[in-house]
Amino acid sequence: MDENRKREEFAQCWLNAEPSISAYIFAAVSGFHDAEDVVQRVAQELARRFNEYDSNRPFIGWALWIAKSRVVDFYRMQGRNQLVFSNDLLQRLGETIAEQAETRDRRREALEACLNGLPENSRRLLDLRYVDDLSASQVAESIGSTTGSVRVLLSRARNALADCVQRRLAGEHA
Repeated sequence: MDENRKREEFAQCWLNAEPSISAYIFAAVSGFHDAEDVVQRVAQELARRFNEYDSNRPFIGWALWIAKSRVVDFYRMQGRNQLVFSNDLLQRLGETIAEQAETRDRRREALEACLNGLPENSRRLLDLRYVDDLSASQVAESIGSTTGSVRVLLSRARNALADCVQRRLAGEHA
């Protein structure tokens, strides 16, 4: 794999994993600036060692393994012999964050598929309300309808999305 492709792949993996890695580190390291520093060190190490990453396994698991090591190193460098959290607790925290990241990814994919399956009018209403951040009365004005009607239509669209996402996550395909 050429260097540019490798950098792009790392960047995408990091963008997807960074919120979970940051959550893990901020939960394990007291002090905002200290936690930020650890996140930066983890990102640098992941980039430097990306050629060691086995793409057949989840990136987040590998990244959390490195993050745990950097948290332990942080406390050692602080001159603290004991961690605020035990290694076992750090391990469980990492596993929980990895599981939640997978769930968020599945929910996001289900939501995207369900949004694509909505009728055009429903998608337009949702876009006006949530992407363009218009109030219900502004949406009503822009489509030539009443505020009450827009609220009912938005409620129906949200309910349809919620039902669709639940069916997809349960293994049914809407």
